[in-house]
This record gives sequence, structure tokens and C-alpha cells, in this order.
Amino acid sequence: MPAPFEFRLRVRYGECDAQGVVFNARYGDYVDIAVNEYIRTLFGDYQRLLDQGVDIQVVNLNQNWRAPAHFDDVLCARIEPGRIGNTSFSLHIAFVEYREQRLVMTADITYVLIDARAGGKTPIPEAIRRQLADGAPETVISHAGETA
Repeated sequence: MPAPFEFRLRVRYGECDAQGVVFNARYGDYVDIAVNEYIRTLFGDYQRLLDQGVDIQVVNLNQNWRAPAHFDDVLCARIEPGRIGNTSFSLHIAFVEYREQRLVMTADITYVLIDARAGGKTPIPEAIRRQLADGAPETVISHAGETA
């Protein structure tokens, strides 16, 4: 089985709370950053999605915390496609600490496809459906500056 798409980021000092761990609300930011890189990988860039007359909006985000992440940790967001419906699709994301491969948090996020001009739900075009189903296995993008 191929490895899932992976986006790596480094925890910054300002993202940590008084206990010295990543503040819980920051994980929503991490999901957004990772998914933006995933979408860029699938479609070239976000504008290409808009050029097809569609946009995406979050309709559900579930996060499950497993273990703390700390300042300077490198987190790997591993993204896999989930359910693809008529107008919506889901992604599963597992955040793993890079050095120890320790699971930190999981998230499931659901987007609805909307008409970029008129607003409102629109069916997922077949070409976009295929790209979403295929995902981006074996792709690693890092903003963390980690070394092997």
C-alpha cells in the first residue's frame, strides 16, 4: 500500500499554551494548512479549482487529540481521501510526531463543493472526483526544515 500524502510543519513557540504544548485551537489551523497543500498538489493551485467554476467550504471538522506536541516538534500531517458523495467529500488526517512516529491527533474534515460564482452546492465534476479519489500518495511536502 503506498504511503499517504504527507505535509510536515514545525511547531512554533507562539502556538503553544501555558502548559508548553500545542494549544488545542491550533490544530484547526494545522488542518487548514495541510489541506491547502494537499489541494495544491491535486489541482496545481487553488486558482485552478476556481477556474473550473467551483470552490470548497468546510461543513464539518472532527478532531481527536491523542498526545501532546511541543515547541520545535515536527508534525507530519498524513492525508488520505475519505468518502466522496454527490456534492461533498471527506479527508482523513493523522498528525504524527516526526522523530518518534507518535500519533498526536487525528481529524476528519468534510467539504462541500459550491458554485464559485453563484454560491450554493454543486455536484462534483467527474474529473475532480477522480483527482479526489486518487489522492496524492507518496507525495511529501515539508515546511519544517527537518533533517533525516
